[in-house]
Amino acid sequence: MPTPTALITTRFDATSTAEDVVAGLDLSSVRAIVTGASSGIGRETARALARAGADVTLAVRNTDAGATAAEDIATSTSNERVRVAALDLANQASVATFVQRWNGPLHLLINNAGVIPSTLSRTAEGWELQFATNYLGHFALSLGLHDALAVGARERGEARIVSVSSTAHMRSPIVFDDIHFERRAYDPQAAYAQSKTADALCAVEATRRWAADGIVANAVNPGGVATGLQRDFTQKQREYLADAEAAGVFVYKTVAQGAVHHPRRGRRPRIRPHRRALSDGRPRGPYRAQRRRLVRQWRRRQAVGD
Repeated sequence: MPTPTALITTRFDATSTAEDVVAGLDLSSVRAIVTGASSGIGRETARALARAGADVTLAVRNTDAGATAAEDIATSTSNERVRVAALDLANQASVATFVQRWNGPLHLLINNAGVIPSTLSRTAEGWELQFATNYLGHFALSLGLHDALAVGARERGEARIVSVSSTAHMRSPIVFDDIHFERRAYDPQAAYAQSKTADALCAVEATRRWAADGIVANAVNPGGVATGLQRDFTQKQREYLADAEAAGVFVYKTVAQGAVHHPRRGRRPRIRPHRRALSDGRPRGPYRAQRRRLVRQWRRRQAVGD
């Protein structure tokens, strides 16, 4: 009979903000990367980390928007160690360039960026855009920065990857037989769901493979937050969310509340919750992903990368 896993306990809840989490912390020795940090949850995450003294890189596709965000964060936190770097997660060459240009240790990688286009879009490789951006790009980034994270772990005892997932993952597994919607009808919600499933499963597998290097990965669900992620939603998608909110499935949170998990998982925890997910400020788990699916997903991505 398996040994019961201890519950994760915390004084934070769904109303807590990212700044509540970092209050009183000194992160001046932490180097962090936040993807998609020019707006929304990523921006507030970067702000909270900077307020605690961290050296923060905003990894963004639009560097002009990133520069505006960096200036705002530096001004509001009195922390000048906020910089911008170009990163297009849908472009594997851009990911490789970002990795090559990174120097020194890395202590915290927050894979926050995401897209939900309302129509089928593909990358130059022919990959479906949501899976390519939300998962494949972050996978390549994490893999490429492994050595930097390992150095960071040796410095601080642990390095961490935070992958932003969603309860949408419950709507679809990774459809390995047709990941890129080459034979099935395109459904933007299903595409988003499988990308979030991949993010969650990758966090579990990354911890299994890299724990000996001091690297721990967590998948988190920020809850319902209105951000630019929904800007391309169809009317049907908007109505779906409105109906779910009206039924009490979720309650919209502020962006600052939605960002709570990102720096929270960057803290050195008393428990390594690699078999659990955090959902909307509350622990969920254990995360029941079959090892076979995790390994298959990892190997398939490595084959694509080769």
